[in-house]
Amino acid sequence: MQVHKNLAALPAFQHAVMTIGTFDGVHLGHRTILQQLKEEAAKVNGETVVVTFHPHPRKIVGDVPDIKVLTTLEEKIYLIKKEEIDHLVVVPFDENFSKISAEAYIKGFLFETFRPHTIIIGYDHHFGHDRTGNFLLLEQYGKTFGFLVKEIPVQVIEAAAISSTRIRKALLQSDIAIAQHLLGYDYFFTGTIITGDQLGRTIGYPTANIQLSHTDKLVPGDGVYAIHFVVQDNSGRNNIVHSLNGMMYIGSRPVVNGKRRVIEVNIFDFNRNIYGATVQVTIIDYIRSDMQLNGLAALQQQLALDKQAVLQVLQHKNFIT
Repeated sequence: MQVHKNLAALPAFQHAVMTIGTFDGVHLGHRTILQQLKEEAAKVNGETVVVTFHPHPRKIVGDVPDIKVLTTLEEKIYLIKKEEIDHLVVVPFDENFSKISAEAYIKGFLFETFRPHTIIIGYDHHFGHDRTGNFLLLEQYGKTFGFLVKEIPVQVIEAAAISSTRIRKALLQSDIAIAQHLLGYDYFFTGTIITGDQLGRTIGYPTANIQLSHTDKLVPGDGVYAIHFVVQDNSGRNNIVHSLNGMMYIGSRPVVNGKRRVIEVNIFDFNRNIYGATVQVTIIDYIRSDMQLNGLAALQQQLALDKQAVLQVLQHKNFIT
């Protein structure tokens, strides 16, 4: 898959069959749309082109400027590439772009930039300043400029929209099973190992503190989770150095009267210095909610129980043989 971030340097697409969307999460609903895109392109021996926006448009013109995303741009690229799309075009979304009229959006952006053979959009897709453009307007201009407009089925669009909202809600409520079902994969995030207060090692459970690579990435609700943990090298090629299992805590550490929310990972059977390393954490399951415990001894006992619960989950899901 070719990734394009410069609209002025796009190649001449051959019979481009394109769709446009945010595709946050690249979940099962989105992948249904991408499958339709590939099927339509195959009919005309064309190239599949997915157009997405960065940052999330709702940060610029929506009612949720601090929206937390399910996928960062890098993660979105990775997931769409797995769907065997030919081209992904990342369009910088800013206030100026949001003010383009619907007519100029069609003529100056869609037609002159992509010269599409077919555009596939949902029945409720709106575009242009104040979202005045719609399917019917696009279809009308398609007759003028010579491209086809095809509609994504209503049920597919509604399922995709519902899924994005449900996934965010499920993750915030630590309902990992629902999130996994709707995403079609295990939720993950990347970050850097930073120095903590090293309290965990004093009770036999050393933890790696993680600082998210992107602050707008959605972090699941507080509690303890079973995780798979990958340490990457820093060559820029994302080569895997270590692939491990462990348990993760998200919360404000009420046992020690913590004042800020942290992400801490206890990695099983691992004792190396990885400060500064880039890591990817994949959430396998939810174990328990955060709780107030009476001192470090009680915390140590609870962590022993948590580890046993995590090991059982990981074994059941074939992460441990």
